[in-house]
Amino acid sequence: MLQKSEAIDKMNALGKARVPFLFVIDFLAENSLVLPLDEIKSDELLYALGDKTNAPALADHTIEEHLQFAKYPIRFKQYQKAFAHVKKNLDFGNTYLINLTQATPISINRTSKTIFYQAKANYKLWLKDRFVVFSPETFVRIADGKIASFPMKGTIDAKLPDAEKQILNDSKETAEHNTIVDLIRNDLSILATNVYVKRFRYIDRIKTNQKDLLQVCSEIEGDIADDFFDELGTHFFKILPAGSISGAPKKKTVEIILEAEAYDRGFYTGVFGVFDGERLDSAVMIRFIEEKKQEMLFKSGGGITTFSEAKKEYNELIDKVYVPIY
Repeated sequence: MLQKSEAIDKMNALGKARVPFLFVIDFLAENSLVLPLDEIKSDELLYALGDKTNAPALADHTIEEHLQFAKYPIRFKQYQKAFAHVKKNLDFGNTYLINLTQATPISINRTSKTIFYQAKANYKLWLKDRFVVFSPETFVRIADGKIASFPMKGTIDAKLPDAEKQILNDSKETAEHNTIVDLIRNDLSILATNVYVKRFRYIDRIKTNQKDLLQVCSEIEGDIADDFFDELGTHFFKILPAGSISGAPKKKTVEIILEAEAYDRGFYTGVFGVFDGERLDSAVMIRFIEEKKQEMLFKSGGGITTFSEAKKEYNELIDKVYVPIY
């Protein structure tokens, strides 16, 4: 593992030389992996971002056995305690949007490596004996003089009556999404010029082993300098952690998160990505299963605002505990 300064220096060096590499950065941007693609051992780490992957053929990992999946969430009273701490800080004005998460023990008749192969997601990462990620959320894409981010905020069960209309008209969800779009726009403005919202509050459908979910997304884009990749690490760390899984204002909100959650996020809600020598694509590490001793922990959560209701947020946390295997 690399410390922050080491990771920045290595990303800068590889970016300037236009050497393709993979990076994995934890939530607090304290620990990172930065590996040239030709040095990655596929028996220890697997990645898949669109057509960029080091994974062998999927046919070798076909399992006919019916999926068995169970989750054992924390009690509502325990969640309420963390929620109350967050709500107090919202009421005091210390934060106006905060992402509150918890860890849920799960049982599943798949290994983490098999989950990597079978899960259907835009971004997948497996680190041996550590975790597996199957994320639907892009962090930033950088190509052709542009940087773009795609925050996801707002989730609803697709089977609910008029689900799309419900989520788009919900005042709490609207306020939460607007806040994140504004935060991401400000973050990108640190690195880019002419930053603007290209698409606002569009709907993505996510299939899971339990139900389909609708997710509200936006796209924000800006222009970057021609020599951007020469200091890729320096630039990239300026916009961490991702706004969609921390909140606003970012620094104070992260302090409140560490007080409220009472567990270690680790690499959950960090970011990972690939620079191919010309373009960069990266993801927020949500939909995350951590291996810990003999236990699997699924880490999930959601954005809390002053309009949030504890029971609804608790249910959303549980809804996000799923595997996209179907």
